[in-house]
Amino acid sequence: MSVRTVHMPNYPECWSSCGACASGDVFILEVLVAVGDLLARDDHILILETGKVALDIPTPWAGRVRDIHITAGDHVAAGAALITLECD
Repeated sequence: MSVRTVHMPNYPECWSSCGACASGDVFILEVLVAVGDLLARDDHILILETGKVALDIPTPWAGRVRDIHITAGDHVAAGAALITLECD
């Protein structure tokens, strides 16, 4: 078993040009998982909002949620830890 942390992906260039992401106005609208949940690869773990768009963020790995590092309403930056998974 390995432990992996899912991090906030880099924002696309178009997000920076609109100003919302560049100003730090990107936040977690909703956390879709709980500790102990078993996730498949590409399951959505949270909904991120920029003020103009809401995006579902998927997990790149399958595994059981060990820790959640964010909560709804948190502002996040690229590279921020989102969740930690126990992967087989």
